[in-house]
Amino acid sequence: MKEHFSEEQILELGMMIGQFIGFGRLLMVLDLQSKFCPVEDTP
Repeated sequence: MKEHFSEEQILELGMMIGQFIGFGRLLMVLDLQSKFCPVEDTP
């Protein structure tokens, strides 16, 4: 990754990934569904 991104960009990417994972887990725990990215249930 260091060939294409600076240290600051790698850190920011890691923080954004953490936020998205955390938001997804929060939605799951609160049994909420996102209005913007509907996900189909798989059988």
